This record gives sequence, structure tokens and C-alpha cells, in this order.
Amino acid sequence: MAPLKAVTLTHVRYQKGDQMGHFLAWVSLVPVFISLGGFVSHFIFRRELQGMFFALGLIISQFVNELIKKSVQQARPETCALLEMCDSHGWPSSHSQYMFFFAVYYTLLTCRGIGFWQTRNDLVVNFLHWSLALLTMYSRVYLGYHTVAQVFAGATLGTLLGAVWFWVVNYKLFCYFPAIEESSFGRRFYIKDTSHIPNVLKFEYENARAAREKMASKCN
Repeated sequence: MAPLKAVTLTHVRYQKGDQMGHFLAWVSLVPVFISLGGFVSHFIFRRELQGMFFALGLIISQFVNELIKKSVQQARPETCALLEMCDSHGWPSSHSQYMFFFAVYYTLLTCRGIGFWQTRNDLVVNFLHWSLALLTMYSRVYLGYHTVAQVFAGATLGTLLGAVWFWVVNYKLFCYFPAIEESSFGRRFYIKDTSHIPNVLKFEYENARAAREKMASKCN
């Protein structure tokens, strides 16, 4: 019988009884939650071009990560034997790369005034995802999946790729957004861009109320 292999997407181990390890194991799954819970839900319910290109950038970043890992082939730390992860390479850390790409891109979006809502303090908005990025990086070392050098390499690469992709999307591809909206694909799937609206929540709220009032006036 062939040896069994776990699905590494959600396969995170920690020492039994280690409360900090338990907490960090959940933190280590944040990229999975963002991808499956965040971006998939975003496409189903929002279908914003900014969000789609954000997700595309993360996919490209992970593809680059896999290419580098296969080229460098740096082993994980010795603890990989206990974690059953020695058959995969460790440099650079894909978790760190993912989270720092996410944090940098999101921060640049808020700095440019693009977001779902308008806030007076961008530092408060950015605090959560930067905290999660740092915690994710720390969790990969604490749990024994990576060395310090591997997580810093991932963070550096994620920061660089996040900044470059933001520039590509918002200074090169942005001018094509109206064409995508008006294309047959955009019209069929209700693809839209609301990055020109300062406060999307307020805009949608006011338009929903206006539509309801218009309907109520017809009924009366």
C-alpha cells in the first residue's frame, strides 16, 4: 500500500497542550480563509474588478513562489520530519509571501482612496492585516515549518510583488476597466468597477433607499 499524504492546504500541526501553538496554527490558516472565504465570496456577491485583479495578483505571486522553490530547493528546518513536510521546499515561505503581498496591496489601495468604505484613519484600517501578516510570519517559524531566513525571504518577495502588481493594475491596466465593464463578459456577469466612488457602502445605501422610496411612491 502506498504511503498516505495529507492535504497541506489545511494541514497545520502544533504540540499538544501548547496554547500559543494552537492559536498560531489558526493564524497560519489566514491565507486560506482570505482566498476561499474572502475572494470567492467577493466574486460571487461583489464582482469588482479591483478585487478580481487583487486576487489574480496573489495567484501570480504564489506561482512565482513555487517556481523559486523548485529552482532553489532549500530544505525546511529539521522539524519538518515531525510535521511530515520534508518532501516540500522551504525558501521562500509562501505563507509570508501571500500575507505581505496582501498587506502591501491593501495598504496602497487605502492610500489611493480606493476601498469599500471611507475612513478618517487609514492606520486603523491597515492595522489588522499588517498584524496578521506579522503573526503569520512568526507562526511559520514557531510551528517549525520555516527558518527565520525563509519567512523573511517570503515577506520581502511578497512586499515587492505586491507593490509592483499594484502599479501594474492601477497605472497600466486601470484604463481598460471601462472596456471590461462594457464587454459581453462584463455585462453577462455584472462585472463592475467602483474604485471611482469614495464610499461604496454609502453610495449603495443611498441608492437602495432611493429605489425603495420610488417603489413606495408608485404603490401609493
